[in-house]
Amino acid sequence: MSDVRHVLVLPDRDTAEEVAGELADRFGAAEEPQLVRDALAGEDDAEDAQWLVVVEDPAGRLDSAMLDAFAAEYEGWLEAP
Repeated sequence: MSDVRHVLVLPDRDTAEEVAGELADRFGAAEEPQLVRDALAGEDDAEDAQWLVVVEDPAGRLDSAMLDAFAAEYEGWLEAP
């Protein structure tokens, strides 16, 4: 079975950091989530960047629907694979 990677898209860095911290508590994510700044295409202003929280899920045990609902609590969403 190949490794599963979940990508949560969030509106700003503070929110992404909060979500990354909550992931381990709420879902027991074994891997430390990675924060990635995703500048919107054509935008020069750093304030217009979304932030991605990348969660490696080698055992494939995190539920996509639950992660999407979790991200929605923070005005974000789960990127489709």
